Amino acid sequence: MFKKTHIASAIIMAVTCQFAYAQQEDNTSVNAEKDDMEVIVVSGIRGSLNKALNIKRQSFQVVDAIVAEDIGKFPDNNVVEALQRVTGVQVTDRGAGEVNTVSIRGLTDVTTTVNGRQIFTAAGRNVALADIPAALLESVDVYKTRSSSQVGSGIAGQIDIKTQRPFNFDGSKVVASARGIYQEQADELDPNVSLLATNRWESGVGEFGALVNVSYGETHYRDQNIAAGAMVPFMTLNPAAGYGPLERIFPSNGNVSESPIWEPGLENGLPFQQGSTLNINGVPTEYYLSRDAVFASDYTGKRERPAANVAFQWRPNDDSQYTFEAFYNGYRNESFNSLSFTFVDWWGNVDTQNPPVTFDGTNIIKERYVDAPYGFNSGDLTVSKTDSFVYALGGEWAITDTFNLSSEIYYQDSQYETEFLAMRSDRVAYGLNVDFNDKDGISALEYVDNPDTPANEADLTDTAQWNVAELYDNGGASKGDALTFTLDGELFVDNFGFDGMQFGVRYDKRGATDSVREAGGNALGQPFGSLDAGLAAVNNGFFDGNANFPSSWVAPSGNYIYNNRSQFRELYGIQAADLDLENTFDIDETSYAAYVQGDFSTTLFGRDFDGQVGLRYERAKAEMTFFDINQNPTAVSTAENSSSSWLPSIVVRYHLAEDFIARAAYTETIRRPDFAQLNSFIYYTEDVTNIGYGTASSGNPDLEPVESKNYDLTLEWYFAVDSSLYGTLFKRDIEGFVFDSRSIVDYQGPDDTEPYPYILSQPDNSSNGTLDGLELGLVYFPDNLPDWLMGAGIQASATFLDSSQDLPIYEEGELTGYTSRDMFGVSKSSYSTVLIYEREDFDMRLGYVWRDNFLNNYEAAQFANPLGVYRRPEQSLDFQLSYDVTENFMITFDGTNLTEELAQTYYEYPTTHNSNTALFSRTFALGARYSF
Repeated sequence: MFKKTHIASAIIMAVTCQFAYAQQEDNTSVNAEKDDMEVIVVSGIRGSLNKALNIKRQSFQVVDAIVAEDIGKFPDNNVVEALQRVTGVQVTDRGAGEVNTVSIRGLTDVTTTVNGRQIFTAAGRNVALADIPAALLESVDVYKTRSSSQVGSGIAGQIDIKTQRPFNFDGSKVVASARGIYQEQADELDPNVSLLATNRWESGVGEFGALVNVSYGETHYRDQNIAAGAMVPFMTLNPAAGYGPLERIFPSNGNVSESPIWEPGLENGLPFQQGSTLNINGVPTEYYLSRDAVFASDYTGKRERPAANVAFQWRPNDDSQYTFEAFYNGYRNESFNSLSFTFVDWWGNVDTQNPPVTFDGTNIIKERYVDAPYGFNSGDLTVSKTDSFVYALGGEWAITDTFNLSSEIYYQDSQYETEFLAMRSDRVAYGLNVDFNDKDGISALEYVDNPDTPANEADLTDTAQWNVAELYDNGGASKGDALTFTLDGELFVDNFGFDGMQFGVRYDKRGATDSVREAGGNALGQPFGSLDAGLAAVNNGFFDGNANFPSSWVAPSGNYIYNNRSQFRELYGIQAADLDLENTFDIDETSYAAYVQGDFSTTLFGRDFDGQVGLRYERAKAEMTFFDINQNPTAVSTAENSSSSWLPSIVVRYHLAEDFIARAAYTETIRRPDFAQLNSFIYYTEDVTNIGYGTASSGNPDLEPVESKNYDLTLEWYFAVDSSLYGTLFKRDIEGFVFDSRSIVDYQGPDDTEPYPYILSQPDNSSNGTLDGLELGLVYFPDNLPDWLMGAGIQASATFLDSSQDLPIYEEGELTGYTSRDMFGVSKSSYSTVLIYEREDFDMRLGYVWRDNFLNNYEAAQFANPLGVYRRPEQSLDFQLSYDVTENFMITFDGTNLTEELAQTYYEYPTTHNSNTALFSRTFALGARYSF
């Protein structure tokens, strides 16, 4: 982390040199098209699309943009939601009342900048994009290719968020907006408010401008999930010698490091054709495949996001301009996860008269009765917060008529803290009936009452049936800061065919630390109902009638435990020393970059031909200290990681006709490893579900950047002022994807009496991949429509992808070969359609987005199911309406996820290998905006 002397030196350098900021964009060069192009100013949705098309048309790079229809009028709650209508962009990971993840052309490694500044959250490489409220935005540019003047990281692309500045306005402006957002499943109405105030004025020392933009959003949410556990093998009703009917078959009776009966983590899982066998004591023995558990999560919480942007600008004369900005975004979250978990693998009293029901032609159990299963309910509370600040001082100077200089120095600091408290209550139930795939991937569960007892064992809300089990008391903190200096120059020339030359340097000093703590206590073994009455938390209406599943259960209240944590820590014997945070890593990284690029223009066959050629050099060196929190006393290790990259960029445009442009680009980009991936120590996670082995993970301090060679070819037809049809063919050749090796190790912890087997994962640059695709986009407002249809339009896009990634195969930690799969997170096709209708006083749009199924991740290599976890196709239908009551006053209404879609995952085979089903809330919002 930084010492105060570093910051003081930077401030002195900024003041004495009077360096100031102007981010060097790739479209700053002067050319005839930009000087002569007519930009028609239109307001409303049509006007915003017109501005976005002009950004796309004028840039050398392949870029798409979204522009606020008017000040503060994005209809979305955060940047991620606002991006879902951009061609080639997919958003996913809906949860907690919003979507959270953005990918560009299927890849999630996106670099985010705010006004050109690379920003991050805590000890991560990237910013939590959902934490940036849409109310602060002036526009968002999505770069799919990169000029040499831009940072080279982000193999998927770069998202540059532009906030408002006072010189964007002619004079004073005040905009106040408020929305009430109703989360249907949470049954809460949440506020989302913002205020922008700005002015500019002349003085004796030049022109000044000041702007303040603040935002606050609050969200109550409820997400509900039902999941079938992983597949494992069981004996049939005719078991091998030494086994009982339907008894679970462990890899090798508890010791996976010696000649396993079956190997966990097989690429395609164990065979599931009817009659498949395992070698049991030298005898081929038929087996069933079934799930080891069924569990449900009722996840509720409240999230707050305060944010602010302050900007001051000073233009002392026509040749210079100075800007100071401060940007803050915060995050507060308190979430409670009520978890109901039951094993379904008990082999006690088996009803041989009612055998399990299998899927036709397979050995996979679909339905069965389970006698005396062990289960637990867990109440998990997570309390976390983030505070991120960016301070920037900069400006730009016209040194001569042909030479411009700009510079900036900025400092950012981001801190994240979290606490996690969870208590389990457990029991052995009388029995249950389960259908692992009852409603197209949704598991059904019915507990059975014991007729010989007065209690109702099917009532999951009866506290008398549960015992007080384990307590988990964990926490963590991570911090990041950075000091960055940039200097950029632009020279207008007329030599060797070039119109302009740009050059620049960048220096960045980055610090990142991370720390965790883990404490807890064993099961108390006393009745749950014997503790305080406030400890019981009962949910209701679970899954909203979409599943044959218990609608209520009782779990320990995480909120009550948190509010009385001193009492419970004493009850479980947790000492003050157990709550101390332990460092996991402390990293200082210094990076340097320099670039030069030139803009050229000429004629070819009588048509304008122009472009940009550049080269960027980046070097980074990290000094790293790692701490082994599994050791006592704590062990420390140091290491260094360094890399350097030459990143060429060339983009050419050919103007086939006045409104028809062809564009070709070759660029190279990189992705540096996350800091947490560099940690050399192995961390062990104990077996908490009695599967016979634990898990372990380690980083790799020798990881290198992922490298991508990028090819793009576009055709763009701007057939009207606010209409365009465009398409892009592209290819990505990516080397050095980080992928985990797997091996089996025996480890004896400080409290263990003997070694225990663990499956160890360690990352390496061991995977390569290619991505080919086609993007199509259309913005169209037809003319000559009947009067009542005038103002109707469409914004539509489609993306088609074909990907391949070579995934390494490891045996006992040794690389033995490769298998080829689709890239993670890449759908073969995705679509977005927005129907627009705009009149003088109101506008509305109905948006629909859809993406194909895709390989999401690899499951932990512990079970017998296939490793690949896929997501089923995802879709969302959203609506937005605004009405101008007066020139200055507007009301809005919008809704998201109107069809209340279910999100589902499966293990490679959707019919038989279902995994998780999630129910997310619809939202409806009513808002008002006043400006003057």
